Amino acid sequence: MNAPGPTQAPPRRGQRQLLLLAAIFFVPLAVALWLYYGPTDWRPVGGTNQGDLIDPAVPLPDASLADMDGAAVPADLLRGKWTMLFVGDGACDERCRKLLYLSRQSRIALNKDMDRVQRVFLATGGCCDRAYLSAEHPDLTVVLPRDEAGGRALLAAFPGTADVVAGRLYLVDPLGNLVLSYSAAAPDEALLTDVRKLLRLSHIG
Repeated sequence: MNAPGPTQAPPRRGQRQLLLLAAIFFVPLAVALWLYYGPTDWRPVGGTNQGDLIDPAVPLPDASLADMDGAAVPADLLRGKWTMLFVGDGACDERCRKLLYLSRQSRIALNKDMDRVQRVFLATGGCCDRAYLSAEHPDLTVVLPRDEAGGRALLAAFPGTADVVAGRLYLVDPLGNLVLSYSAAAPDEALLTDVRKLLRLSHIG
């Protein structure tokens, strides 16, 4: 029997290197989230989360999304950065405006870490109040499902009934997982406090 040729070694070595790189990037985030929000006694003094913890974190499925003009947006939109995600009707009522304002001011307050966070508005219908959104939130990415079935599948991943999901602000980690949510009644400093802590713990996104 002939011995395996030397050409078989590089692919295996390459696979090991790829797995090692993935571990370097993703394991610290997973450990940080587990330590901070998991069922352990380790937590900094005063380190309770301000928002509503989604436990366990919920991975969002890939969905076909479009911008306000109907153009497709990248499938990995909700990955690679921390995302302040608002879900609600595109007409943007008072509750919507309050939470969008909160997310905008919280992101600005991050200063040098601002580029690690993006803001996304997932419009569930009535899209959209273009004049208001363009004037007040030029950095906001507004998206809506490109088809009804895909939209239902995406919204079904959010915990709670449809009326609970709509009108809330969510924090999505760089891996595309829902980790926290905020109602319009949440304290104004809640989102900023949580995001600052998570950015300190995470070295990705």
